Amino acid sequence: MGERYDLIVIGAGPGGYVAAIKAAKLGKKTALIEKREIGGTCLNRGCIPTKTLMHSTHFLYEAEKMKNAGIAFEGLSIDYEKLMARKDEVVAGLRKGIEGLLKANGVNVYRGTARIIDKTTVKVKGTDDETDLQAENILIATGSVPVKPAIEGADLKNVVTSDELLSGQVKPEKKLLIIGGGVIGVEIATIYSELGCEVEIIELMDRILPGMDKEISQSIALGLKKRNIKIHTGAKVVKISENGSYGLVCEYIEKENTKTTEAQTILMAAGRKPNTEGLFEVVKPKMDGAYIKVNNNFETSIPGVYAIGDVIRGKQLAHAASAQAVAAVEIICGYKPSIDLDVIPSCVYTNPEVATVGLDEAEAAALGYNVKIGKYPMLGNGKTLLSMGERGFIKLVCDADSGRILGAQLLCDRATDMVGELALAISKKLTYKDLASLIRPHPTYEEAITEAAEDIEGMAIHLMPRK
Repeated sequence: MGERYDLIVIGAGPGGYVAAIKAAKLGKKTALIEKREIGGTCLNRGCIPTKTLMHSTHFLYEAEKMKNAGIAFEGLSIDYEKLMARKDEVVAGLRKGIEGLLKANGVNVYRGTARIIDKTTVKVKGTDDETDLQAENILIATGSVPVKPAIEGADLKNVVTSDELLSGQVKPEKKLLIIGGGVIGVEIATIYSELGCEVEIIELMDRILPGMDKEISQSIALGLKKRNIKIHTGAKVVKISENGSYGLVCEYIEKENTKTTEAQTILMAAGRKPNTEGLFEVVKPKMDGAYIKVNNNFETSIPGVYAIGDVIRGKQLAHAASAQAVAAVEIICGYKPSIDLDVIPSCVYTNPEVATVGLDEAEAAALGYNVKIGKYPMLGNGKTLLSMGERGFIKLVCDADSGRILGAQLLCDRATDMVGELALAISKKLTYKDLASLIRPHPTYEEAITEAAEDIEGMAIHLMPRK
């Protein structure tokens, strides 16, 4: 019989490690199992590496823009190895911090592959041995892995997922073709375009970022095209082969016409799937397609076994997994969840940034709300102009009958930092008048929130009167 715990958490990503620390803080003896690096995909192969690279490459884009401000740079160069080294340094620093927090909170970390034997037993297979652990409760937080569609030629050399690309295993220097125009595809397209690589996107749906507000999707597409990124929507990839001057040829169907394009590297960015392979040995919970089915308390059909994050149906976001982790542990410990899980922001770190929360205009109307919109264009915002920012807007969606804010869509610099204020407004059921009543400093990007709130009644000071 192995060591006994109050809670065993499987997976040390932003859901798992947060759950383990929260449980320890609530007095539970906790074990955390991870077969790869602490921090999971988000820290090691996703959010943090991508945003670190975007921060670095964006300087190249800004350097070109600064010519209009009278500042010119000569001899700018790109050291790809140093870019990757800095990314690795940031990741290692954050990982070390999390490991320190786990140790300081008394969480026992086991390295190896976990298998759930029954509702109280987890077998951990390490490099040299196996250990059986016992617990009153088990929490699954194993995350997701990239989807590699069943396309002929998908296993060819230099046809990669985001895992291989962000690890530096391949180096697109001439041309990168991205299959998938979602958040991952759009962000990586931005990075490699700024590095001087020719970039092309093929998206199956009728627009890129298909899950977001249509106006944001169209605006981002225009911005990418201005950077000479080619975009094909409503297009289906048929096969990939080795040939051509770049090394790879992709055949696809667009508007019923068969076309081809070449690339040095092809990125498969067609989404992610739950990482549950090999997790269940004897007992298996009810599934919702590829996802683990849970009730409102995150409990599976196996009593005492819970699941959060990318393995359950919902938004595949690091901050969503962390919030669910806190809520699930609070439920396990007999507390009422302290987090509003109905209001989850989504962000895209393009230039300008995208942030959305709550309902967009179409979603609100479909739910039967009498919708009113307030919108402010960022080219009228002083901070945007003095910072040489891009075209964008802040849009608020509200219920005309109550005035309550239902959603917000931001396309502007620092959108990802500002969306929290609007998430709070939605969560606390504030009205557009509540938002407009707050004094915001000048000059700031967030002044546009005031203008958008005032625009709902046509009273925005810095907008021309409506006809």
